Amino acid sequence: MKPARTGRPRATSRPELERVAFELFDERGFDAVTVEEIAAAAGVGRRTFFRYYDSKNALVWGDFEGQLAHLRELLDQIPESVSTMEALRIAIAEFNRYDEHTLPWHRRRVALILDVPALQADSTLRYNAWRAIVTEFAAKRAGLPITARQPVLTGHVALAISIACYELWLEEGGAADLTELLDEGFRRVAEGL
Repeated sequence: MKPARTGRPRATSRPELERVAFELFDERGFDAVTVEEIAAAAGVGRRTFFRYYDSKNALVWGDFEGQLAHLRELLDQIPESVSTMEALRIAIAEFNRYDEHTLPWHRRRVALILDVPALQADSTLRYNAWRAIVTEFAAKRAGLPITARQPVLTGHVALAISIACYELWLEEGGAADLTELLDEGFRRVAEGL
């Protein structure tokens, strides 16, 4: 029999918490798993969990703030000579490029976000933050305020294309490439479908 553990709990990481949580979600479903159960399965306390994520919903999104910063960087790298929609097509396709090791995790993450009602409600805030970056980019490119119609519409259209492509990617399973779907989606919209 193992002796009782004393002292500080073992350290963990965001990826480790996510791995453990996704295994539990796969076994029992998102709604049936608690933060306490995720923390216990990872061998850490509840407080440690909350050092990494402010909720179970936030865990599913991963390092969302870091991802938003990455999207901003990608958009900033596109030369001014490239049209706004073309720049969005390039940056958003690149933003969604994952290596073979990460892609299955991303698919599981997207499936949860699009299928679990509690996450769908939570995603509105995250979609707003993502869309705000695109709207800000479009406004800057057009020399307009971020509340002007053109950048607001551009932000909503870019989000709609992205969500539609994610849904198609999940429906088509391994047969579809996410970056190709996004590339096609933005091209079709730019060409008037």
